[in-house]
Amino acid sequence: MDTGQDEGARSREPRQERSRATRRRLLDAALASLAERGVAGSTVAAVAERAGVSRGAAQHHFPTREALFTAALRHMSDTRMAELRRRIDELPAGADRTTAVVEMLVDAYSGPVFAGAVQLWAAAANDPRLRSHVIPLEDHVGRTAHRAAVELLGADESAPGVRETVQATLDLARGLGLANLLTDDEPRRRRIVARWAEILRRELGTG
Repeated sequence: MDTGQDEGARSREPRQERSRATRRRLLDAALASLAERGVAGSTVAAVAERAGVSRGAAQHHFPTREALFTAALRHMSDTRMAELRRRIDELPAGADRTTAVVEMLVDAYSGPVFAGAVQLWAAAANDPRLRSHVIPLEDHVGRTAHRAAVELLGADESAPGVRETVQATLDLARGLGLANLLTDDEPRRRRIVARWAEILRRELGTG
């Protein structure tokens, strides 16, 4: 038995876990900083301090601020959509399923993560370097969200107009999330969700 190789593998595992933990802290800190302080106030040094790691460690994982922000939003988007997929078995049957899915998708476009994303989108509009990172991120996030919505709704995209209807649901969810950033729009939002679910059931033939 080669005990030297075994010991080397064991010594690498804690280092790799520490590296993953550091990365997660940086991603969480970046999102929180974006939501609270915007892009201008979220330097790598500020995010590193918030995460409790050195600036050098932060730059080891993410050489630029743009890389840090886009990685944070991609990670959280993937995590959120994966969580939605895991909840498929919890969805009610029949007509109530569509309403529950629309509510889940609308709720996904809310909270600190969405607020941080909005800050990044706004800054990218006037920053070509940041925009070059954000556009591919948006493509990825959009595809991931669309796939999750199709699975949750049980939609058949081979039928005419279904793909566009699913995308309209996501666009609606994002628009309601934007409106909710300034004021608590919960009562009106729930009425719109209920009405859209009725339309969606007819369009998808689910009740």
